[in-house]
Amino acid sequence: MFLKKQIGFYPGKLIFYDIAFVHRSASRNDSQGKAVNNERLEYLGDAILGAVIADFLYNRFPQEDEGFLTKMRSKLVNRSFLTSLTFDMGLNLYIDSNTTNAVDKSHIYGDALEALIGAIYLDRGYQAAKFFITKRILSQYVDLYELEQQDTNFKSKLIEWSQKNKRQVKFDTVEEYPDGSKQPRFVAVVEVDDKIAGRGVGTSKKEAQQNAARETLRKMENLPL
Repeated sequence: MFLKKQIGFYPGKLIFYDIAFVHRSASRNDSQGKAVNNERLEYLGDAILGAVIADFLYNRFPQEDEGFLTKMRSKLVNRSFLTSLTFDMGLNLYIDSNTTNAVDKSHIYGDALEALIGAIYLDRGYQAAKFFITKRILSQYVDLYELEQQDTNFKSKLIEWSQKNKRQVKFDTVEEYPDGSKQPRFVAVVEVDDKIAGRGVGTSKKEAQQNAARETLRKMENLPL
């Protein structure tokens, strides 16, 4: 069984795991006609993931300060990192989605992984969820040393680049509600010397600005600094 191989034990209440892979764009109706998807499980899994990662890093790096631990936790729960893990684990093949929204698509996979953690918690409890995160994810798919060397704060890197090269950088961010959606999205534009150099979208202002900064830095790699 695929799930047993991934989580390390036989699942009990399969309904939780089934829902964990259903994006809201593919919501199903329960016996009362209520839409069912993985959003509630994702909310729960997000909280559990954060707690387990914090505990893991606290014990794994006893000599490091709060700043280091916070940065490492941010890297491990980063949406793009979770999406990468979802593909590494093969979980992406089981996600049910009908969305065409670009922002939604960028979140589907990481959200499903968090929803799976929520499902494990409801099925087997905190210790089982902790086992899955530490033994089935961190131990098998994450190189902590490599991750430690990575600087994923693209906005900070871009600002440092601008200061070093005496260039003016400005971020403009707007909030949108595409297609009448109740869920807002943010669109950030980076201007370098008053010329648009990058654009990014996200479900938060911070995420949109990070994506815009990353695109700008990627372009800068091919231009004379």
